[in-house]
Amino acid sequence: QVQVVESGGGLVQAGGSLRLSCAASGRTFSAYAMGWFRQAPGKEREFVAAISWRGATVYTNSVKDRFTISRESAKNTAYLQMNSLRPEDAAVYYCAARDGGTSSDYGDYKYWGQGTQVTVSS
Repeated sequence: QVQVVESGGGLVQAGGSLRLSCAASGRTFSAYAMGWFRQAPGKEREFVAAISWRGATVYTNSVKDRFTISRESAKNTAYLQMNSLRPEDAAVYYCAARDGGTSSDYGDYKYWGQGTQVTVSS
């Protein structure tokens, strides 16, 4: 069993930065791929970024060159550094874990956090 808890959301002006953290329990954290998804009001949950246990990363096109996903196995934590934020980035951001490689399909992730709100003012 893996429990996932996100933190770091908040209100930021357009062009600003935030770093989200995802703390995971369980001794096998290092074997899990971690993903970040987001959901804005009235929209489908969408993939943002993912990182494999080896550190391979994948991003959705709209956040490439602005967001960086990373992980620190010693702390059982994954991060999403978000720079140059735009109003369209505003959403609830969810962290998820899966036993396997990276995936952009939220259905592939078994463990989910409760989400953290990111608000971007224009």
